[in-house]
Amino acid sequence: MNTTQLNRIRTGKGFIAALDQSGGSTPKALLQYGVQEDSYSNEEEMYAMVHEMRTRIIKSPAFSSEHILGAILFENTMDRTIDGQFTADYLWEQKGIVPFLKVDKGLAELEDGVQLMKPMPDLDDLLKRANERHIFGTKMRSVIQEAHPAGIQKVVEQQFAVGKQIAAMGLVPIIEPEVDIHSADKEASEKLLKEAISAQLSALDPDVKIMLKLSIPTVNDFYSDLMEDPHVVRIVALSGGYSQAEANDKLAHNHGLIASFSRALSQGLTAAQTDEEFNAMLSESVQAIYEASIL
Repeated sequence: MNTTQLNRIRTGKGFIAALDQSGGSTPKALLQYGVQEDSYSNEEEMYAMVHEMRTRIIKSPAFSSEHILGAILFENTMDRTIDGQFTADYLWEQKGIVPFLKVDKGLAELEDGVQLMKPMPDLDDLLKRANERHIFGTKMRSVIQEAHPAGIQKVVEQQFAVGKQIAAMGLVPIIEPEVDIHSADKEASEKLLKEAISAQLSALDPDVKIMLKLSIPTVNDFYSDLMEDPHVVRIVALSGGYSQAEANDKLAHNHGLIASFSRALSQGLTAAQTDEEFNAMLSESVQAIYEASIL
């Protein structure tokens, strides 16, 4: 583990950019960017286009360590280069931004009110490659739709089991049990989730470090006590489908919680914009998300 990067994530001011749209969500990300599906004819062309989009974001002057602590990458992005350097090396060496990697393979079908992660039989091999590519940490997502105690328990148990596997490889896992913002019983789900997370944290070996990526809670500062746990490096928030303005407003009412936004970060960016327009839009978004993250 890179201790310089660890200290930056633990104590730095800023937020984590989520640039990790994967196979299923890449077409939507490109569409939001103004690239129609008929612009590419196969998966390789699609990934090349999304890498161009991510490269444009990363190389923008607005995308700097002054406001951004880390960036979460998709596996395909990790294996590509920017100006002759692998993406993670470019982020850290040229930008001072800590690289993370999305490692999950998507969501299983809804059962007991939740969607667990699909199996990851090749995870150890991916983690070895992540270490070779100088990745600091990982991210993996589950989804909670209903306040179903058994379902939420399964989500948290799975997340922490995989998290321990990741930590054993010297990486810091971001555990992401997302509560759907449209859930009719979101607050009840969050109470069950916090109880399950607290129980798992209390059972961790003393030297294990994790991060949490959670939906912005219904009750402000609801996760403040989890921030004090010695295992928790940082707690970050997903935008979860909120507009950027709404996500920033809700985030600003949760002290110590910082953003890890994807759609909310890239909102308003399009392929047709000039570099000046693109950089100005990104700068405005970065500044707004940063300000909401440092309160």
